[in-house]
Amino acid sequence: MIRRLTDGLPRRALALLLLFAVVMALAPFFVSDYVLSVLIISLYFAFVGQAWNLMLGFAGQLSLGHALFVGIGAYTSAALFTHFGIDPWVGVVAAVALSTLMGCIIGYLGFRFSIRGVYFALLTIAFAEFTGIMVDNSAWLGGSAGLFLPVKNAGSIDLLNLRGPPTLFYYLILILTGGALVLCRFLLNSKLGLYWQAIRDDQEAAEAAGVPLFRYKMIAVAISSALTGVAGVWYAFYYNNLFPESTFATGRSVELILGAVVGGVGTLFGPILGALILTPLGELLTALTSGLQIDGIKTFFWGFCVVAIVLFRPSGVWPWLAGLLKLDGRAR
Repeated sequence: MIRRLTDGLPRRALALLLLFAVVMALAPFFVSDYVLSVLIISLYFAFVGQAWNLMLGFAGQLSLGHALFVGIGAYTSAALFTHFGIDPWVGVVAAVALSTLMGCIIGYLGFRFSIRGVYFALLTIAFAEFTGIMVDNSAWLGGSAGLFLPVKNAGSIDLLNLRGPPTLFYYLILILTGGALVLCRFLLNSKLGLYWQAIRDDQEAAEAAGVPLFRYKMIAVAISSALTGVAGVWYAFYYNNLFPESTFATGRSVELILGAVVGGVGTLFGPILGALILTPLGELLTALTSGLQIDGIKTFFWGFCVVAIVLFRPSGVWPWLAGLLKLDGRAR
C-alpha cells in the first residue's frame, strides 16, 4: 500500500513532503494563537479545496456550489448535537450520508440530462441557494437568527464531543488534510483515476472507448460531496455558530475553491499550497489596512490573485514551483 502511494515520487519530493509534515505537526508549539488560527483556516480551505479538486481537477465536473455540502454537513451534525446530544462522531455519519445524497441528486439530474460545463455549475449554485432559503425559514435549524452550539469544556479537551482549545481543531484538520491528500493520490493512481482523467480530457473519446461516463462521474461527485460534508462537521464545531446567509452563499463557495485554483487545479499538492498562500496573505492585508476602513479588501486581493494566476501561471503555482524545485513530473 505504502509502496503504491509513493510510486513515482522522487526522493527529493518525499523529503520535502516529510519536512512539511514535521513543520506542520510542530507548528502549535512555536506560533502565537493568532498565527495558529490562520493556519487552522488555511488547512480548512486546503481540505475543502482537495475535495473540490477531486471533482473538477480529476473528473472535469465544475461545481460552484460546494458550500452546499459544507452547509449540509454543518447543520446536520450541529442540529443533532444541539437538540439530541448526539456526539459529532455519530453525527458525521448522518452528515456524510445527506451530503452524498444531495451530491448524487445533483449529479443524477446533471448527468442524466447531459448538463455540462457552466450549466452544471449553475445547477450546483441553484441547489445551494435553494437549500439556504429552506434553512433560513426553518425554526428548528435556527432560521435567520442562526444555530448556536453549546460551548463547554473550552479549556480542556473533550474529544468525544469535539470541545476543546484551538489546538484540538488544528490537529484534527491537519489529519483530515493529510488523509485527503493520501486518498487523492491513491485514487489518481487507480483505474478509477484513469477513467476520470479520460473523461476530463475528452469526454466523447472516453465514451467511444467504452468508459461508462454516468457511473464514474457520479462516483466523483459522491466522494467529493462526502469529503466536503466532513469539512462541514468540523466547521460547525470549530465556529459553534451557523448562519444560512453566510454558510450557503455563492461567495462562500468561491472562497472554498480559490486555493485549488491558485495552487493548481488537477494537481495533488496545489490546493494545499494555494490555501497556505491565499489565507495568510489575505489576513496580513486585512491587518495592514485595518485603520484605512476599506471594505472588501480581502475579496479584492483574492480576485487580483486569480487574475494574476490566469494571466501568468494558468496551470497554478504548484506546477511552476515543482518545476523550479526540479521535482519529477509524476510527483506534480
